[in-house]
Amino acid sequence: MSTLAVTWWGHSTATIELGPTRVLTDPLLVDRFVHLRRHASSPTVEVVAADLVLVSHLHMDHFHLPSLRRLDPGTPVVVPAGSRDLLARTGLDVHEASPGERLTVAGVSVEVTRADHPATRHRWSRKAAQPVGFRVECAGRSMWYPGDTGPSTDVSGVRGVDLALVPVGGWGPTLGDDHVGPEEAAELVRRVGARWAVPVHWGTFWPLGMGRVAPGVRRHLFETPGERFLDAVEDDDVRGVLAEQGHRIVLDA
Repeated sequence: MSTLAVTWWGHSTATIELGPTRVLTDPLLVDRFVHLRRHASSPTVEVVAADLVLVSHLHMDHFHLPSLRRLDPGTPVVVPAGSRDLLARTGLDVHEASPGERLTVAGVSVEVTRADHPATRHRWSRKAAQPVGFRVECAGRSMWYPGDTGPSTDVSGVRGVDLALVPVGGWGPTLGDDHVGPEEAAELVRRVGARWAVPVHWGTFWPLGMGRVAPGVRRHLFETPGERFLDAVEDDDVRGVLAEQGHRIVLDA
């Protein structure tokens, strides 16, 4: 059986090894982002060594241009349809994709799924593209990464996978209707079916000063989502794995 491994770099950034192929999700490689500060170790330089990069939506903490510019020229990147122009003159090999499409990029089979999330780049932007998720298969291994999405996401067309990489938290003051919390994420994984599940989008960035004024919110959205996700999937066939940022985990067959 080929290798299945994951290294979580924080937020929604992870390197998933499907056999010899390294798939990188939503690279965000900085320690400060607008009003947010990283509360974890900084990603190492090896994070940019990817065979395929998946970008789920236009929000700047997922479609982060300075981080994407650190990738080697020619690196294949799959982005939501209508966003190719953001990567003009980067030298990256950009592939646009819409929900329902199937692509083969860098020898990897990519099924594009719909995500329930705002389409604009930011609140005041006219730039918009339909957010997406991805089911990826290579070397007999498979993974599912839904990007940021809400609890009403339709996953009926997503086939079971070896690994689910699912968002479970945020940075306050609430998650809103376009994100899932730990219990909702566990339900999505249950409906898809996965051998392994790693929670992401938690425990990395938090607004400056907000920990002192809203410690309860910080605990609920930042500190505990990973453990609560593991509790929520405890009785299912899926095995939850709490990744330590920057540490490679090899998952058994």
